[in-house]
Amino acid sequence: MGPVLAGVLQLLALIAALALAHVPLGNYMAKVYSSDRHWRVEKWIYKGIGANPDTEMRWPAYLRGVLAFSAVGVLFLYLLQRLQGVLPGSLGFSSIDPDQAFNTAVSFVTNTNWQSYYGEQAMGHVVQTAGLAVQNFVSAAVGIAVAVALVRGFARSRTGELGNFWSDLVRGVVRILLPFSVVVAVVLVACGVIQNFSGIHEVGQFMGGSQQWNGGAVASQEAIKEIGTNGGGYFNANSAHPFENPTPFTNLLQIFLLLVIPFALTRTFGVMVGSVRQGYAILATMATIWVGFVALMMWSEFAHHGPALQLAGGAMEGKETRFGVGASSIYAVSTTLTSTGAVDSFHSSFTGLGGGITMLGMMLGEIAPGGTGSGLYGMLIMAVIAVFIAGLMVGRTPEYLGKKIGTREIKFAACYILITPALVLVFTAAAMALPTPGNSMTNSGAHGFSEILYAYTSASNNNGSAFAGLNADTQWFNTTLGLAMVLGRFLPMVFVLALAGSLAEQQPVPVTAGTLRTEKPLFTGLLVGAILIITGLTYFPALALGPLAEGLAS
Repeated sequence: MGPVLAGVLQLLALIAALALAHVPLGNYMAKVYSSDRHWRVEKWIYKGIGANPDTEMRWPAYLRGVLAFSAVGVLFLYLLQRLQGVLPGSLGFSSIDPDQAFNTAVSFVTNTNWQSYYGEQAMGHVVQTAGLAVQNFVSAAVGIAVAVALVRGFARSRTGELGNFWSDLVRGVVRILLPFSVVVAVVLVACGVIQNFSGIHEVGQFMGGSQQWNGGAVASQEAIKEIGTNGGGYFNANSAHPFENPTPFTNLLQIFLLLVIPFALTRTFGVMVGSVRQGYAILATMATIWVGFVALMMWSEFAHHGPALQLAGGAMEGKETRFGVGASSIYAVSTTLTSTGAVDSFHSSFTGLGGGITMLGMMLGEIAPGGTGSGLYGMLIMAVIAVFIAGLMVGRTPEYLGKKIGTREIKFAACYILITPALVLVFTAAAMALPTPGNSMTNSGAHGFSEILYAYTSASNNNGSAFAGLNADTQWFNTTLGLAMVLGRFLPMVFVLALAGSLAEQQPVPVTAGTLRTEKPLFTGLLVGAILIITGLTYFPALALGPLAEGLAS
């Protein structure tokens, strides 16, 4: 079987698995967030944190809950790292430096999982399990909660109430993420992923000498790392490491896991607003972009010129021979079109155009299908923009799901889409202009610029993957990337929740002959076009200086 055919067959198998899971998982999540009953364990949690899960919240109260909970998470994880040297199970590792502890704490709380450290050489068992793994669960649940709040904004009328943040948070963890992760962790252990609390071992090498390896609760963290679109690896090599990702099957399983909830949330959206066809329109938009990006990536990596690359079946530099070009291409696109950041290959070693595709996937806002929750609310914001553009074309007041998109709503949507580009471009420009950050680049020219651009694109969009070749463990990068993560995560949430509150206050308007049918293929095409044009106009100059220049020159 040729490598191209193998890649295509894996893609088809992945699509089939996602299709089978779409309806039952989407319906289940809709039921979770629509139920008025609380499980006993959930009542214990509410009592422990002093929250009343039945109190409805308007958007300012909901936002305060998000920010307060996240701030406590940052503080707790920061202190845990700073105290690591005196904690049990530290494996002899010292406490984390202040700037790196800040960067890591912010990274995991914002669902970014950017890592400027070697996991197996820096973090002990307590920090990995009680700190990083816990944030993998709750940060993902926060993203889903905000998305559900926006869906309620479309579904409800004549009220500004969006549900209860504490109830949405707890249900997301207890009813969705935790049981799903337990099942997946068992499967991963059966497939060869390690799960233990062993210390550091001296391991002999085939060519003589030895190296040190430490164990860890890898399978349990790997499960939520993918399910919650987190991406932080237990080891520095992430999912290219055989302890995290030992076989082609586990590789395909991991891609499935990081895509399944974001895609299924479109079904949840359709059920909760009372029109599954609206959900299918959003799903079609996401799927069109994802499949298109996978096809482009496979073409750029398989068709690269040069006799050595042709004999190898494609551009194999930086890719695991266990997985090959096809699986690595699917993984790279899926992880950068979601907010996952996990990698099974090194994106810096992709072809110039291939590296550009990974960057463009993040620059779209990670909405195809995006992260757990963040992908759905990002796509719904783009749908509001697309409806507004269509209204300008025909001279009608735009409407979406029966809600008028007026001046207030479009201002919220516009502010949302401007935040991350501003963060990416301003921080990238500063890093290129100042001498100290430039010393961290191992490459010059277009590829060196791509390293910087990729880092801030990854941080600002809460992705977390790295281009490799950049030494980001400096005070400058730890601090500025941390700021980009915080602002890129929580400022957009402000405008998402404000938009949700504004929509929930409206009285739905009846459908007329002049209403744009947003469940039709025409709207899907309009939405895809709006996403690509808005992103292209924003980022094309920066992409032209980096990956496009490198790709055209090679």
